[in-house]
Amino acid sequence: MDEMNTTLSVEHVTKRFGDFTAVEDLSFSVQSGRVFGFLGPNGAGKTTTIRMIVGITIPDEGKIQLFGSGITPGIRDRIGYLPEERGLYKKMKVLDQLRYFAALKGVAQKEADKRIDFWLGRMQLSEWKSKKTTDLSKGMSQKLQFIATMLHNPDLLILDEPFSGLDPVNVEFMKEVIAEIKSQDKTIIFSTHLMETAEKLCDDIILLNKSRKVLSGKLREIKASYGKNVISLRCSGGEAVLADKELVAHIVEHSDEKEIFLKETGRAKDLLARLVESGADVTKFESIEPSLNDIFIDKVKT
Repeated sequence: MDEMNTTLSVEHVTKRFGDFTAVEDLSFSVQSGRVFGFLGPNGAGKTTTIRMIVGITIPDEGKIQLFGSGITPGIRDRIGYLPEERGLYKKMKVLDQLRYFAALKGVAQKEADKRIDFWLGRMQLSEWKSKKTTDLSKGMSQKLQFIATMLHNPDLLILDEPFSGLDPVNVEFMKEVIAEIKSQDKTIIFSTHLMETAEKLCDDIILLNKSRKVLSGKLREIKASYGKNVISLRCSGGEAVLADKELVAHIVEHSDEKEIFLKETGRAKDLLARLVESGADVTKFESIEPSLNDIFIDKVKT
């Protein structure tokens, strides 16, 4: 690990609430200028970990470092955090609300106003500048809170379920904005249940399940390693071969074909040979790269 390029380092962190262990012996690092996906089912420990990273709670065991340092007020000012639980002042006007959030981060009003105008324009909300939050739709409110997260120009952006409340068009729009932020050499961590979106945006991922890490690394390398043992198959017959647990780990059924996940020791050519020998009519047999959703389901079910 290149410490000079490490934005976040989490080392053997554990967090308990009474008898319940929310995060257990968790270690990972996030490199600068990358998009890091924080994935896992509900209750896996994602939000608890994020709260420790931003200093809302502290670990019972282990160490967290940001930008090579412990978590201090100065370090926190380099973080932009969009929590899953949204918080806006409903009766305040959009401009006043954004000025307030900018002031909390030490941004002078003249500079804040420039940034507010830029971000309202970028988020297609300029005409709502003098409106109250109650006048905004759920999606607009979500974009407004994202603007508040960005006004102090953070080096690390942490987004907890950032696409919640957005329609498909605005999800695509926000993905474009996140890609732009990444191009400025910012580091982005986001937690999401939308595996397809994570797959398109992430350079690296970590998957948590039941408070522990079950998978982490570069997304491209993870998918390549899984792809060696996944077959897209279209055939009639061969049921007995596909039911062989020594060869096939599990099968994902689609409308007109199957994804065959072979055992680690299984080989694609052996599966094909046995299907042919069984008399199966094979019309498609292709080694494929699994989707992140396939990997997610496979690891969580393990």
